[in-house]
Amino acid sequence: MQQHSPSIPLPSLPSLPSLSPQPPLSPLSPTAYPDTFARDSLPPPGEWPVFRFDLPELRYPDRLNSAAELLDRAVADGAGGRPCLTDASGTTWSYAETLDLAARIGTVLVRDMGLVPGNRVLLRGPNSPWLAACWLAVLRVGGIAVSTVPMLRAGELADLAERARIRLSLCEEGYADELTAAGTGRPVLTYRADDGGELGRRAAGAAWAPAARTAADDVALIAFTSGTSGEPKATAHFHRDVLAIADTFARHVLHPRPDDVFAGSPPLAFTFGLGGLLIFPLRARARAVLLQEAGPRALFGAVRRLGVTVLFTAPTAYRAVLPEIGSYDLGGLRLCVSAGEALGERTWRDFRDATGLEIIDGIGSTEMLHVFIAAAGDDIRPGSTGRAVPGYRARIVDDTGRELPDGVPGRLAVQGPTGCRYLADPRQRRQVQDGWNLTGDVYVRDADGYFWYQARADDMIVSAGYNIAAPEVEQALLRHPAVAECGVAGAPDAERGTVVKAFVLPAPGVRPSPELARELQDFTKRQIAPYKYPRQIEFVAELPYSTTGKLRRVALRQAGAPA
Repeated sequence: MQQHSPSIPLPSLPSLPSLSPQPPLSPLSPTAYPDTFARDSLPPPGEWPVFRFDLPELRYPDRLNSAAELLDRAVADGAGGRPCLTDASGTTWSYAETLDLAARIGTVLVRDMGLVPGNRVLLRGPNSPWLAACWLAVLRVGGIAVSTVPMLRAGELADLAERARIRLSLCEEGYADELTAAGTGRPVLTYRADDGGELGRRAAGAAWAPAARTAADDVALIAFTSGTSGEPKATAHFHRDVLAIADTFARHVLHPRPDDVFAGSPPLAFTFGLGGLLIFPLRARARAVLLQEAGPRALFGAVRRLGVTVLFTAPTAYRAVLPEIGSYDLGGLRLCVSAGEALGERTWRDFRDATGLEIIDGIGSTEMLHVFIAAAGDDIRPGSTGRAVPGYRARIVDDTGRELPDGVPGRLAVQGPTGCRYLADPRQRRQVQDGWNLTGDVYVRDADGYFWYQARADDMIVSAGYNIAAPEVEQALLRHPAVAECGVAGAPDAERGTVVKAFVLPAPGVRPSPELARELQDFTKRQIAPYKYPRQIEFVAELPYSTTGKLRRVALRQAGAPA
């Protein structure tokens, strides 16, 4: 491992406010932002969820800058020499170096780019220590980070930039063309992941920008949903939310240690990745490995080489790597975390049998910022997502919001220290009802408080009067050795209204045939209730996934519709 050392002595750090428990915050504290666009675009107070601060560690002071808590406080507490951010080559920055760079980038933003607190800054590029430093720098000087996945094209970027009223953009050099083509007219400052490029040259001669004294409920970031079921929604999250996801799921389920090394596949623009690959390790004074290329082979290949102990990725990656899992040295791994879509019991058991590692499944959402139901260690029940994370409450409700008894499927409703606030979007009223965040998932809760995933609410297939959950059919098909991946959706049918249709990616060496389709149908009937079997099967070369690793069933439904 290569380790840099600061080239310039670090300025003395200002004292930070105590994080001793405080009473829960009033609805909104006085903002520190001259640019009030984000706060002005929040939903009316009557449409907010109820926020709960049941744990003492969630009672933050009124003035709170989350980036300063993650960096300045770590250095002030003596962790400056600890490794903080590492790239694929093993080059590592310490906490002191990361703070030094973030503070200097902040000066460039304020001095050269004219940023004032409350301005939105678009971030574009694959995962890297430079991208992480830019994100931290934006929050530290009171900007609002709007991270975007590198695969977005000019039209998508233009729409996001307009909706978030982007003031300026920080972009990795090789990804600037689409941003330029978006024609937003807003300044773009580029960086290079290896040497910093233009941004690095400007930052090298800059003094330190002080951390802004933001309010705990000033907007820190705007995250856009992945848009798997329609136009992406802009979700606003506060400075206190950034710390809250670390002080709930990470602290109480993962129990991170300072000697941990976090790595994973989700982009930092995906809140699953932002938490798991930046916020959680920094909150624990641990190290984050940020890989530009993080496909299953590259990710699992990096475990031994870079000393990874905590891994974050989607179920598809765990499934994809299983056929060659024996070729990787995973002896240093202590935790594997899965989210983004439901983790099937077969995948969980196959991975456990092959590695001895029990994957921690969890459900989170962009609206809630991170995971709010999960289980780890002895609390895991294979096939179940887990129980409400400490700090959160969850229940199952019907269409009127009435709580349902255990064992009855219904809509998942959640409350906690984080929650949904869409910017200027009427869909807020559907997402939050009676103070509860409605996730759009159908779940069953058992008598022990464990939650069992059934389907997305819009993935329930109604066929001849029967409700059939697409994921249940998928999990049954995945038990057959001829099936590598599959997706299930409803297809129109004159007799039944809708029938179950399966799109099957055969396992390597398996030839699709009508005989195989009938075999899979018969196999499914033996696994689950016969009325749920796929009456139509189409063999495919690939399945549609979103940029965040979720199966796009809306694309499957479109593929199953008549031309």
